[in-house]
Amino acid sequence: MNRKVVFIDVDGTLVDYENKLPDSAVTAIRQARENGHKVYICTGRSKAEVYQELWDIGLDGMIGGNGSYVEDDGEVVMHQLITPEQCRHIVDWLHGRGLEFYLESNEGLFASEHFEEAGQSTIQEYTRRKGKADADKMTVRSVFPEMIFDGDLYRDDVNKVSFILNSYQDHLDSVEEFPDLKPGTWGGAGEIALFGDLGVKDITKAHAIDVLLEHLNMPIEDTIAFGDAKVDIPMFDYCHDSCCMGSGGDEAKAAAKYVTDDVDRDGLYNAFVHYALIEK
Repeated sequence: MNRKVVFIDVDGTLVDYENKLPDSAVTAIRQARENGHKVYICTGRSKAEVYQELWDIGLDGMIGGNGSYVEDDGEVVMHQLITPEQCRHIVDWLHGRGLEFYLESNEGLFASEHFEEAGQSTIQEYTRRKGKADADKMTVRSVFPEMIFDGDLYRDDVNKVSFILNSYQDHLDSVEEFPDLKPGTWGGAGEIALFGDLGVKDITKAHAIDVLLEHLNMPIEDTIAFGDAKVDIPMFDYCHDSCCMGSGGDEAKAAAKYVTDDVDRDGLYNAFVHYALIEK
């Protein structure tokens, strides 16, 4: 059996949009690693958002910040940061527009002054779009349990910045304002934008996978990517095999070679069986 390198998105793929981790997903990853395969999470989250519950599954490492950070077995293979000057520019621009935001660092998530109040309805809408019945009960603190609300916002350790969109024009204006960064959006089902984000230019999950494979001396032919959203498409295109969750977005499904069941219906486990990473 060929040893595979498996890359798994977190939100909507490994966990559902209430941060619930299916037992079957844990079983699948542990069995796959026992079978000699290597398993990495490949996520938009920074390391500070990868809570102990996920590490306790047993992982070989992670790609974070949508590709700005690569870690293998505790070793930092690559870490590309927003510069302190870029961070100051972002913070001042968002403050000037009255947009609430949080800075994503491996040291933590640092929220703007009014993010908790402004973000609650946005977080609830995000969860609602993912089809969750109790979305109205979600709070910023339940989604981001370790978020820091009184930290310094001028930083030198920022991977990327997410901000609440008052309108899609905020994203379009960010593209104009920050040609030296990589602007994006995210927002749940249908990929309708709720948040904008700003990250390191020319960084993708695909580029990070390339860096990790070179470090591991493993060929692209032995890779499988699992995801659920538009941001995962470069990863799908780059890896040899690709799988989208049944609960994923239409564009991601169209880009993947295989579509499994929903994240909360044993989708990851069933896909691992499909790819013969484990036996049922």
